[in-house]
Order: sequence, then C-alpha cells, then structure tokens
Amino acid sequence: MARSALLNVMVQAAIKAGRSLARDFGEVQNLQVSMKGPADYVSQADRKAEEIIHTALMRARPTYGFLGEESEEEKGSDGAHRWIVDPLDGTTNFLHGIPMFSVSIALERNDDIVAGVIYNPAVDELFTAERGGGAFANDRRLRVAARKSMSDCVIGTGVPHLGRGHHGKYLVELRHVMGEAAGIRRVGSAALDLAYVAAGRFDGFWEDALAPWDMAAGILMIREAGGFVSDKRGGRDIFGSGGIVAGNEHIHKSLLEILKRPVPTS
Repeated sequence: MARSALLNVMVQAAIKAGRSLARDFGEVQNLQVSMKGPADYVSQADRKAEEIIHTALMRARPTYGFLGEESEEEKGSDGAHRWIVDPLDGTTNFLHGIPMFSVSIALERNDDIVAGVIYNPAVDELFTAERGGGAFANDRRLRVAARKSMSDCVIGTGVPHLGRGHHGKYLVELRHVMGEAAGIRRVGSAALDLAYVAAGRFDGFWEDALAPWDMAAGILMIREAGGFVSDKRGGRDIFGSGGIVAGNEHIHKSLLEILKRPVPTS
C-alpha cells in the first residue's frame, strides 16, 4: 500500500506515541487504585503522548495549525491546514486495564479531512485513510459492511456517563435502536468505534457530545471505506453539533430515522 509523505509522518507519530502509551499501560494496573493515583498517571501518559505527536507533526509541517485534546489550539500561519489529535481516546479503558484505546490523528485542509490514522497499540492495529486513496487496516483495504436490514446489524454507540450528556434522551434512543438491531456494542473509544464501522465490524454507530479529535480521522476512514457519515440531522455539521451517525447507505439512513422517533408513551 502506497502512502503519501504526510501520511507516513502521521503513521510514524501515532506508532511512536502508541509505544509510549503501551509502556504506561503496562504500569497503570500496578498503581494504587485511587483518583490521585491512576488518574494522575493517565493524565501524564496522555500529555506525554501528545507531546510526542506534536513534536513529530510540527517538525514536518511547522506552519500547520494544531488542535489537540490536551493543549490549547495553535493557529498555523498556513491557514488552510490543521492537525487534529487525540493522543489517548479511551482513557477510562486505559485506566482500568482494558486494551481498547487508541491514538487518533487527522489532517484537515480547508475544513475537509484529507488524511487520518487510528492506532490501537495494545493489539498493534493500525487504521489509515487518505482522501481518494481508500481506507486500510494494517495495509488491508477496508469496506463497510453490506447488510441492509437493521435486524441483521450490530450497532456501536457511546453511552453518556456521570456528568456528561442527556441520559434520558439517550435512553430513549437506545430503546428505539435496541428494538431494531441484532446487537448493541459499547467499545469506549469513539475513534475505534468509527474505525470498526469502516472495517465492517460494526454496521453502524451513533453518539452525542463528541469533540473533533474524537471523530476526525474516523469520519474520513468510513467515507473512504464506502460508508456515510453525518450529524444526527443528516447534515454536515458534525464538529459543530458533536453528534454523529455512521453506516453504509442503508443503515445510516435507518439509524437517522430511528433516532428521530418521539419518546414512547408506553
């Protein structure tokens, strides 16, 4: 699989940061289980990974902007390009020793995502995509699943937790989707969820209250794998709304319709 020079830079940065996270992941379970122990340790691991990525990307393209979860946004002199980075997506999994977390890096050009990398260092699985060049997992080309009926589908989602999201609204959505689908899954890393849709492992996905760094690379990955991605109204304001719905043409449409259903009266 041929990669552009920029995608190679992104891949190398993700793998280097992932190796750092993998070393820290091996230690986190040995720490005292308290908010002052592992939580602080994870924050340090997160910041260290972002520093690794920032150094690599800005060395390659110092005029590009940089939006990362762990730092203030940097406006680049270039104006047209921006790196969008989540150094550790799936922090709660990481904290609990669950090997489902990822590094996510995207390149935005004039408000369009043109390259993306999602890397799970715990299992050494690398997802990549470039606009017009397809999506890949460890160099194997990806295609979204071909299922057309929700009754055959496994749908991924993100469950709002303590202090985040409208729990009542989500429970209504969940009730509607679970009544139509073969199964519902919660991975705990939105970047991996989206990569799994691109890989055909999940037939669809929806979540609210996400940040651009959670979604950017995965949006491109799904589109390059032949899938559809939108905000929850079916539009393009994914970053602005924080809501996302994804799947192949049929399941994306079905999910949008299901998520618009009113609250049941019985």
